[in-house]
Parts: sequence; structure tokens; C-alpha cells
Amino acid sequence: MDKNISPIAEAMRRYSKDGALAFHTPGHKQGLGGHPLLKELITSEGLRREVSLMEELDDLHDPQTCIKEAQEMAAELWGADKSFFMVNGTTSAVQAMILSTLNPGDLVLVSRNAHRCVMSGLILSGARPIYLMPEVDLHFGISLNLTVETVRNAIDKYPQARALIIISPNYYGVAADLSAIAKLLHDRGMMLLVDEAHGAHLHFSDELPISAIDAGADLAAQSTHKLLGSLTQTSMLMVKSNLVDIERLKRTVSLLQSTSPNYLLLASLDIARLQMQEAGQELIKRAVQLSNRLRNAIRQIDGLQTFSNVNGFDLDLTKVTINVSELGMTGMEAEKILRYQYKIQCELSDVNNLLFLITFADIDDKIDRLIVTLQALSSSRRQIEIDLKPSLVRPIPNSVLKLTPREAFYSLNSTVDIDDAVNRICAEEVTFYPPGIPILQPGELITADIIDYIKSNKNIGRRLIGAADTSLNTIRILKSLSRRDS
Repeated sequence: MDKNISPIAEAMRRYSKDGALAFHTPGHKQGLGGHPLLKELITSEGLRREVSLMEELDDLHDPQTCIKEAQEMAAELWGADKSFFMVNGTTSAVQAMILSTLNPGDLVLVSRNAHRCVMSGLILSGARPIYLMPEVDLHFGISLNLTVETVRNAIDKYPQARALIIISPNYYGVAADLSAIAKLLHDRGMMLLVDEAHGAHLHFSDELPISAIDAGADLAAQSTHKLLGSLTQTSMLMVKSNLVDIERLKRTVSLLQSTSPNYLLLASLDIARLQMQEAGQELIKRAVQLSNRLRNAIRQIDGLQTFSNVNGFDLDLTKVTINVSELGMTGMEAEKILRYQYKIQCELSDVNNLLFLITFADIDDKIDRLIVTLQALSSSRRQIEIDLKPSLVRPIPNSVLKLTPREAFYSLNSTVDIDDAVNRICAEEVTFYPPGIPILQPGELITADIIDYIKSNKNIGRRLIGAADTSLNTIRILKSLSRRDS
């Protein structure tokens, strides 16, 4: 295989140039019927190549030619045994990890700061989660990650668990010691499943945390679009394991993927691989250098703080978290100021912080402009420090699982006033987004502490998703406990 080409993009080009008269999908017929707005979004050549399911273009559900070659080249580049191209987002990759390795009723260890897509995978699989609480940084008000000791204690307590599901690095770039954790799990015959949505670039730099596959993970789901160069919604699922049933994994991936995959998305994954093949280490090195320059500048700005060392954890330096609480404003307020006064958009904001992603696409001029803007933000600081309730800067309160997510999802439920929900079992997901970490999941006990946490965060303007009533004046609960919990 010629690793310096994109097999999928080349196959699309050949089909487009062949000039076959199109009596097949898509309906715009290679752009001939495309609306002017569609043509404005996608070039004429792009529309000509936006076809699928032709013999020359291979089949994502049974790859034999160009897709097979592209996936094999990606696996080799990232050091995996196999890779699967995902066009339904990393959500489907995480779901595939869970459904292909766990059976209904299996115990699985799950980091409690996992993304909401893990919950959907648990509902689909019927697995029984044992939630592990990550360490937290109270000053920044964010979850860090699982410690090796936490995982060791969980393995000792639940030796029948099949696997651990962990997010590493997390949204803020904090990575667990995956090498040590993988060894612990494998010594007990357990699998390590990693939501590595924010780590597709790690393999290409020695200055960043070790990638999940390099650390010994059995499966790793990567959002190639987040920090590399593919189109939004595209991801790769990497496999390197003797514990994973590859045939079952293939069936599961096919079950969760569209039968009409968009070839522009597939080609973008292959081209992102090609870009990393050609200059991955150089590109990621530049991103790290830019992020270090930004961090050094932030440390000189009055009222702003960032962290580069997190005790016990490694940190992806290209994720730059800035604490703005000393400016007398919340992160959400600071985000709006940057967006509407200075035309700068961060990745996310929370109560205390702003998060900026530095990628291979950034340049010195952009970093310069951001530094100048942050200096201006500091100059406009308020005279009084912000008065935040303790509930806003503490970690998500501990939860008690009464039913599996699947059992709760299919149980009868009703709607009650949120103040009347104490000691009832939640029947829906309650999540502030971003970062998309559920505060409550189906099957968990609703406590007064959790309700106070939700109300406090809602009152400062954080966006709520998952719940039927996004104002959260009401919440859906189970009508009764299952027999085992009654």
C-alpha cells in the first residue's frame, strides 16, 4: 500500500472522472440538482464526488478495497491491530466498545465523569455499572481523573467486573496513568476501554500523555475531528487486544453505523491520517510550543491562572484551562465578553474557567491576539471578587445506583416537582453541556445534595440537556422501585 495517498479520496476521484451517467443516490445527482446554498457550502467537485455504494468505493460494512486499505494504514500509524472508521460520531465508537465487550448483567467499572455517551451504551448493553469517583481540583472546580489506587481498590472489591471504562484525557486534558491501570486490569483478566475522544493527537508527541493504545488499552475511541483534521462527526475506533472478540466488534460497529455513510466524511478521516503520516510529529510539536507560549503569557496576566502540573496526573498541554474567578466573573460571563466584544470563541466555559484548544492549525498571530484580549479582560476586572456558593465549585455529588440504566430507561415513570424528588429514583438524564458529564443518570437516587447542585448551576446560566423539562422545575422519576430494591 502506498501510505502517501488517500485510498478513499482516490477512489472517489476515479469514479467522478469516469463519467458514468448517474441513476443512483444521492438525489442531487453529483451536484446537478443542488440548491445554490448547498453549492456554496460544498464545492462543485465535492458534490460530484459525494456518492456512495458504488463497487469502486467499497463498503464500510464489509470493506475489501479502499476503505480496508485506509483503515489498515490508520491502525499501523497509531500502533493498533485494527481501526474502524466511524461516521456516527465518537458516541457510536464508545457504544461499540461497550456493546462488543459486555453482556446484559455484566459488572463494569465506570469513571463517574464519563461522557453521556457511556450512559447510552450502558442502556443499550444492559451492563451493570459500578461508578468510581475521580479526583477533583477544588480551586479550578473540575474533575481530574481516576487514580491507580482507586482502580486497584475497585478491582479488589469487584473481581467479577469485566472491564473499566475511563475517559482519558478528559475534556480539560487531564490523563490517568493508563499504563499502570492497564496492567492492573490485565493481571485480573479485565479489559481497559478508553474514551479517548480528546486524544487522537497524543501518539505523535513525546511531550504529551501517552496514548491509550500505546499504554495498553484494549479499545480506544478517538474523535479524529476534535484535534486533528477530519470533518466533524468523524472518529476512529482503535483495537489492540487478545481479549476482544474482533468478529463481534465488527458486527457491533456495523449495527451502530449508517448503511449510507457519507464518503466526504470517510475521505476526511483518511486524509487526516495522511496528514499525520506526512508531518504528524512536526504539526503536534508546533501546537505544543504555541500552547506553552500561551501558558507562559497567562501567568503574567493579573487575575488569571492556568495549571500545567496536576498532582498524580499527566496533562495534555494543548488544552489550556484559564481560571477567571479572581476577575469577579464566572467563566460563562467571561466567554460572552470574549465572544461578543472581542470576537474570540473558547471551547467551553464553566463556573470558574475558560478552556481553549490549541491545535496544529493555530499560528503565532492567533496566539498573540488571544494574549492581548486576555490582558484586556484582566484590565476590565470587577472591583469585588465573585461570591460563588460552595456548591458551584465542588465536584459532582456522589450518587447511589438503584437500578441499571437500562432497567430505569424501560421502567414506568412520572413527572414531579423537583423539590419533591428527594429520595426518588431518576428516570432521565440530567447533564450540563459542555462538558457533557451527567449529574444524574437513569437509575440513580436523587438526593437533596444533588438537587442543590443542579439548581445552583442552572441559576448561573449553565445549559441543561437530557431532561424533558430543561428548566428543571420538574424531573422525571420512576413510579416505584424494582423488586430487588423495594
